[in-house]
Amino acid sequence: MSAVSGKNNWALFLLLLAGIVLGGFIGELTSGISGLSWLSYGKSFGFQNPIVLDLGILVLTFGLSIKITIASIVGVLVAIFIYRLL
Repeated sequence: MSAVSGKNNWALFLLLLAGIVLGGFIGELTSGISGLSWLSYGKSFGFQNPIVLDLGILVLTFGLSIKITIASIVGVLVAIFIYRLL
C-alpha cells in the first residue's frame, strides 16, 4: 500500500485537478470584472500547432496546451489545504 499516513494519493490528485479546473473557471468568470480581473492573468504553454502523424489508414493528432492563471494557482493551494484537513 503506497499511502502516506493513511491518505490516498488518488484523493490528492483528484483534489488538485478539481482545484485547477475550478480555479480556471473562476478566472474566466472574473476576467470581465475590473476589481477581480487580476485573477485571470496568466500564461499559456504548449504547442501552437498540433503535431499530425499520418499513417495512411490512421491519422493521429497530438496537441497540448496548458494555461496557468492566478486563480488556478489559488485553486491548487485551496485543494492542498483541503487535503491536509482530511
